[in-house]
Amino acid sequence: MNNKGVIRVEVADDHPVVREGLTAIINQCRDMQVVAEAANGREAIDQFLCHRPDVVLMDLRMPEIDGVAAIQEIMRTHPDARIAVLTTYGGDQDITRAFEAGAKGYLLKGSPKEMLMEAIRAAYRGELLIPPEIYVRLTEGRSGPHLSDREMGVLRCMVNGKSNREIAAELRIAEGTVKVHVHRILHKLGAKGRAEAISTTLKKGIVHLPESTSAQ
Repeated sequence: MNNKGVIRVEVADDHPVVREGLTAIINQCRDMQVVAEAANGREAIDQFLCHRPDVVLMDLRMPEIDGVAAIQEIMRTHPDARIAVLTTYGGDQDITRAFEAGAKGYLLKGSPKEMLMEAIRAAYRGELLIPPEIYVRLTEGRSGPHLSDREMGVLRCMVNGKSNREIAAELRIAEGTVKVHVHRILHKLGAKGRAEAISTTLKKGIVHLPESTSAQ
């Protein structure tokens, strides 16, 4: 906080209208001021290094570098950074990854303005702000299935609608190997088939739909 007692905030979100709206809301508060904006994860890191804000308000899905990777990079060089997540994604894996990266709070877009302001103030104080519904999902995420890197690759292809043959060609592995990975994925997710596995994957935030087809 600067000498005037104002919390200096950075807003990182790839949607201009969202950034403008958040900036307007935050700047209405006497104890806060937006000092930097970023449209992608790389800009979020660069703007942090340039302005050293007291709190960063970070979206998760952004181009170039996603929010979790941006949080990790900022925390790697500045472990005292205060970062709160504001996103549309509430899957338990999203929440888990964000807090493991170092986030101090996690809110869904659409949360009351008062809660957003409190999240920024809590992050500035170095406190965690976890709404009850997020805490439940965070707990679920910590006990979720562990998938290997190869299984995650296969799962992403499944979510993108690719057949076993197409997955084999993209990952450069045998089609029989793909079938083995799919079987293991279904078992770990407790799914009876591909459709249920994909539904579970999207609900938990393990993998997201491609940006062009996902709701913004």
